Amino acid sequence: MTFEPRIVGFLCNWCSYSGADLAGVSRIPSAPNLRAIRVMCTGRVDPTFVLRAFELGADGVLISGCHPGDCHYAEGNYKAMRRVALLQAVLKGAGVDPARLRIEWVSASEGEKFARVVNEFTARVRALGPLKAAAEPVAAAAD
Repeated sequence: MTFEPRIVGFLCNWCSYSGADLAGVSRIPSAPNLRAIRVMCTGRVDPTFVLRAFELGADGVLISGCHPGDCHYAEGNYKAMRRVALLQAVLKGAGVDPARLRIEWVSASEGEKFARVVNEFTARVRALGPLKAAAEPVAAAAD
């Protein structure tokens, strides 16, 4: 039996969530491993949401939103970029491969790109294997 990763996706309401919808209605094949959570902006993804997803068993987390410069909330995606860089350092410090967290920009018209990103990220997390880190080290690293 092959390992199938559980991936949580925080998707911007205005761009990436619509891109995911376009991929679906266009019947573009993508891995079924992503569980999408619609957020108004990637800038609203609190770092504790990401850490909690890992604590609750996610093998990977994808944050996806509007392209830089196209954010409906002006600078939300720039805030998300800074947070992801910090989160990757926290994850590394907790013994979790930072490659398990990915940020990607996908507009509403990029259904094919959304499917490609999901497929690539799923393959990457599958290659990394199941996340075996305990919940305590990730939570402790966030403090």
